[in-house]
Amino acid sequence: MTNVKKRIDELRTQIDNHNHRYYVDASPEISDRDFDRLLEELKSLEEQHPDLLTADSPTQRVGGKPIAGFVTVRHREPMLSIDNSYSADDLREFDKRIRKLLGGEPVTYVVELKIDGVAMSLTYDDGVFTTGATRGDGEQGDDVTHNIRTIGDVPLKLPEALPHFEARGEVYMTRAAFAANNRRRIAEGDEPAANPRNFAAGSLKLLDPKESRKRRLQFFAYALGPCEGVTVKSHLESLDLLRRFGFQISPNIEAFDTIDAVIDYCNSWATKRHDLGYETDGMVIKVNDFAQRKRLGTTSKSPRWVIAYKFAAEQGMTKLVSIDLQVGKLGTLTPVANLEPVKLAGTTVSRASLHNADFIEAKDIRVGDMVVVEKAGEIIPYVVRSEPEARTGSEKVIQFPTACPACGSPVERDKNGVFYRCTGGRKCTGQIKEVLRAFARRSAMDIEGLGEKIIEQLVDAGLVNGIPDLYRLTLDGLVALERMGKKSAQNLLDGIAASKERGLARLLAGLAIPHVGDSVADLLANEFGDVEALTSASADRLNEIPGIGPIMAQAIHEFFQDDHNRRIVDDLRALGVKLAQDQRPSPAQTGGVDLTGKTFVVTGTLARYSREDIEALIRQLGGKPTGSVSNNTSFLIAGEKAGSKLDKAKQLGVTVLTEDEFDKLIAKESG
Repeated sequence: MTNVKKRIDELRTQIDNHNHRYYVDASPEISDRDFDRLLEELKSLEEQHPDLLTADSPTQRVGGKPIAGFVTVRHREPMLSIDNSYSADDLREFDKRIRKLLGGEPVTYVVELKIDGVAMSLTYDDGVFTTGATRGDGEQGDDVTHNIRTIGDVPLKLPEALPHFEARGEVYMTRAAFAANNRRRIAEGDEPAANPRNFAAGSLKLLDPKESRKRRLQFFAYALGPCEGVTVKSHLESLDLLRRFGFQISPNIEAFDTIDAVIDYCNSWATKRHDLGYETDGMVIKVNDFAQRKRLGTTSKSPRWVIAYKFAAEQGMTKLVSIDLQVGKLGTLTPVANLEPVKLAGTTVSRASLHNADFIEAKDIRVGDMVVVEKAGEIIPYVVRSEPEARTGSEKVIQFPTACPACGSPVERDKNGVFYRCTGGRKCTGQIKEVLRAFARRSAMDIEGLGEKIIEQLVDAGLVNGIPDLYRLTLDGLVALERMGKKSAQNLLDGIAASKERGLARLLAGLAIPHVGDSVADLLANEFGDVEALTSASADRLNEIPGIGPIMAQAIHEFFQDDHNRRIVDDLRALGVKLAQDQRPSPAQTGGVDLTGKTFVVTGTLARYSREDIEALIRQLGGKPTGSVSNNTSFLIAGEKAGSKLDKAKQLGVTVLTEDEFDKLIAKESG
């Protein structure tokens, strides 16, 4: 037992050190695969000796069972809000008040970026992390400890066993993680999140920590809360202590003795903040000396010794010309605003989602309104508000139709929900078209020639009423379509025929199964091997698969129990579509090549591979291709005109490979 405990202690120390190197220092010493091996060894030992499991073990980051609900935590000291300022004059007034209250004595200000995230208090008792609580109303917040444990840069144990220690900071989501999460949501048929901050907040409110862990949240510490056994005299000293204790601290922190220097520093970030990997909405200016802070005191809501300087969001005003209603593959009607073009963040915006009826009602948006639009996270066009005072009387209230704009079937609002849906189901031409688009896309069945316009023609002409009908198309039927020549028709038939061999993972990705995107489809295909085994799997069996939660498991099970969906599978089988997954070759079959645990991003134009071919090869060898560069990326494969992904990879220290270097990595002869 002594040797086991010693090994467990060694593993915990090693893993904590590697976590710090990865998340805080951004200089990992070992590969992801080697890290996973250490973690698996520790997990195995703890399972064999449950009496040696402790709350601060790195294995507790992976997420346990979902909790039943949230409880309220009262803060030892209130988490007060910060007054905002919006101009240099506001900051000068702040400086005057500070110096007057301090009798004109010298003041040092510490200036740091205001991270656009969720304020959080982390409590440690006897050096071990015990509680993570949101700010809430300042006096009390929600206990989200189960989700905070899954954040990789939050220390679970401090280097000193202090009786009580509290770190305060911001939980946030990087732009890369936000983009990756939105791609996953869209692939699974969900609405994309509006911005990283709201998505981070929602992730903390998940009951299942395994789901929260997938969101890849991070934490910046920016202050101490109530502490015992700690003596610091200034804000800079407290930041240094937090850094030594293993917390990630914003790297862009400066101290100044004059307000003019503070203003210059704040203005210097107005543009370059967009180059950061995370969202910021301003700067925070704090008096450095704690003795001075104590003399300055607080109001009922805010400390007098701190102020936030808010950046102006890049916004534009334009006219909402009309509304389109898009019918999704599951029947959801999404209103989309057609706008008079306006330039924002370097791009021209002419359309923006209005999301749902509640969004429209809350913002009182009407057709013909002048509306303020901004780029949420400099990515997604977002309608901030309407301008009622600019109305002329010709504006029209937006009404959802009683009949589907695609098929005429009745439209119903979700019970206790915010969405209107077409009730036409599988007979709705709008839904059929969206299902076919999802089926034909590159990461699904990759049907060359089956673009949006062709799908419109095929459905409108009655040639295709569902996925199996694609495989029943004939040359004569296609040639009869408008502007469809014999050569184009044959190319389309060849593309459809080629898709029959894509395999189970690509098929599942294209079947419009609720919550199933490309990664989950690949997971299911590798787990079950063929569609027969998958269709007979119970919800409980599906829920046992790592990465699939109870809601997703139930949705997949119900999809394959539906008679209509079973007929689709039977038809595809009869039409010669491959319904099994090719077995991944063993390392012995691939010359010893095993990319398991390695994550790749491909960018630029390659000479010998298409994007799809190289990503398929990476999957075949056990690796994981993704679309965006992050701290978790193992390699970036860069072709010609690589662009911003290459710059970001260099910034993060990600290994960059040329096409030839990738071939050498996998021991594959070029040419």
